[in-house]
Amino acid sequence: MIPFDRFGNDVDNQEMGSFGKLPQLWQEDDTGNKFNATHGLSFSSEYHEIDQQQPLKAFHDLDALFLDTTPPFPRYEHQMQELANIESQYSELVKPHANPKRTKTTSPDVVRYEVSGHKLSTDAVIRLGGEKFIQSCSSSINDISMPSHPYSSSFSVFSNQKAKDIELIQNLLLSAQKVSQQQFERSSKLLNWCDTLSSSSGNPIQRLVHYFSKALREKIAKETGRISFHGPGKEHVDYIEERTLSPNPTSVSVYQKLPFFQAGKFSGVQALVDAVAGATKVHIIDLSIKQGVHCTILMQALASQPTCPIKHLKITAVGTNFREKIEQTGHWLKSFAESINLSFSFHVAMVGDMLDFKEDLLELDPEEALAVFSSYGLWGMIGQQDRLETLMKVIKSINPRVMVVIEGAANLNSPNFVDRFIEALFFYGAFFDALEDCMDREDENRAITESVYMGNGIWSIVATEGAERVIRNVNINVWRKFFARFGMKETELSMSSLYQANLVTGIFSCGNSCTFDMDGNCLIIGWKGSPIQCLSVWKFS
Repeated sequence: MIPFDRFGNDVDNQEMGSFGKLPQLWQEDDTGNKFNATHGLSFSSEYHEIDQQQPLKAFHDLDALFLDTTPPFPRYEHQMQELANIESQYSELVKPHANPKRTKTTSPDVVRYEVSGHKLSTDAVIRLGGEKFIQSCSSSINDISMPSHPYSSSFSVFSNQKAKDIELIQNLLLSAQKVSQQQFERSSKLLNWCDTLSSSSGNPIQRLVHYFSKALREKIAKETGRISFHGPGKEHVDYIEERTLSPNPTSVSVYQKLPFFQAGKFSGVQALVDAVAGATKVHIIDLSIKQGVHCTILMQALASQPTCPIKHLKITAVGTNFREKIEQTGHWLKSFAESINLSFSFHVAMVGDMLDFKEDLLELDPEEALAVFSSYGLWGMIGQQDRLETLMKVIKSINPRVMVVIEGAANLNSPNFVDRFIEALFFYGAFFDALEDCMDREDENRAITESVYMGNGIWSIVATEGAERVIRNVNINVWRKFFARFGMKETELSMSSLYQANLVTGIFSCGNSCTFDMDGNCLIIGWKGSPIQCLSVWKFS
C-alpha cells in the first residue's frame, strides 16, 4: 500500500526520467492492488485516514462545510463520563496508522524498535506521550478503581533523552487540556516546565514543543486579557506569499531538500501532461504560480513528447497582489522556454479582490487544451468563503479538461481547540521530523523555516480564533464535499503520475521516509506515515 516502510527501507536510486511512455513495471497482486515490481511501490484502492470520520451530513452552506462539527470540550458531571471523554477525544494520540499491509505501530512495537537501536519518529514520540497523558488523566480520577495502563512498564526501556521527549509531549498535552478547561494558572506552570526542557535549536520534539508552548502562552494571555498581542494575521500570509513568489535561499533550500514537495509537484505536472495529451496548443491557468519551478517541469515534459509535438504553451497566473513578482516569474519562464525552443506566452490575471475575478480576464482560445493547476492555492480562501466560491464558479464556467489540486493533508480548521491542537501537533511534528533528517541543525534556512513558516503557522492555529485565525487547512474529504457543489468529479491518477512521485523520492538520501497512500483516487504524500499533502485531479461533469 505504501512504497516504503514507516522507518524506511532501501530503495534503488534512479536518475530522473522523461515524462514519456511509462515502462511496464506495474503488476497486480492477488488482491488487485497495483505495485511496482522494481521498487516495491504499491497503492491500495483505499486509504485509511488517521481520524475517524463523522457520518456524512447534509451541508446547507459553505461555512458548515468547512467546519468540524465536533462539540467543544465538555465538562462532565460524572467522573466516569470524564474519563470516557478523555479516551475518546484523545484516541488519535494512541491509535496506530491503520494499514492492512503493514504491522501496526502500537507501543510494544515502538518499544522493540527503540531497544533495537533504531530512531523513533516524531510521530511515534507524540503517540507515546499521548499514552502517558491519557494514563495520567485516568489515574487522577478519584473514587474509581482503574486498571494499570497496558504500556505503563514499557516506557522504562527508553533512553533518558527519549523519555524526556515523551514526558515533554505529555506535559504539553496536559497544558493544552488545562487551557481548554480555562485552568490557566495550572497550564502556565506546566508550560514553565516545558520551556525549561524545550528549545528552538534542540531535537525535533524540543523544537516542536518550543513553538507550541509559545502559542499556548499567547492563547492564555488573550483569554485572560493580560495583553493585547497582535501576532501574524493577514500581513503574515502576505509576507509568506511574497517570499514564495521571489527566489530566496530559504524556499529554494526547503524545496530542494524535502522530497515530498518535489514528489507532489512532479506527480501533479504529470497529471497535467496526461490531460492535454495530443493537443498542440495548451493553456494552463495557474492559481499559485510562486516561483514557477513546476512550470519548467511542465515545459520540458511537453517539449520532449515523442508524438504530437506542442506548437504553443500559454500560462495564465491568477493573483490578487504582488503583480511585479509574478511578472518577474513570467520573464524567467519566457527565458527558459527560449532555451528549449518552446513557443510560449505568459499572462497575468490580476484582481484586487477575488470577488472581481471574471472569465474574460483569462483570454481563452477555443483551440487551446485548457487545464487548471493549484498547488496550495486554495487554503488561503477557506476563511473567505465568498472568494473561494467566486473562483470555483469561474473555473466551472470555463470547463477545463482537468483541475489538479495539491493541498495540505490535515484538518486544521476545527472550531474545537483540542481537536485542532492535536491535529496540528501531528502535522507540524512530521515537518520538524523531516527537517531534522534532511537539513543540518545549524542550517540557517532550517531555522528560518521553523520560526517564520512553522512557528507562525502554529501560532495562528493554537493562539487565535475566528477571523483572526488565518492559517486553515482541511482534509480531502472536506474538499470533496465542496467540489461536489460545482459538479466536479474526482478522477483516477495515472500510473505515470504515481510513478513520478516514487521516482523523485528515490533520488533523495532521505527519500525512503516518504510514504504514499491512496484515499480513493487521491494520492496522500506523507512522511514516515504522517500525511503531509494530498494530490487530486478533478473534472467537471
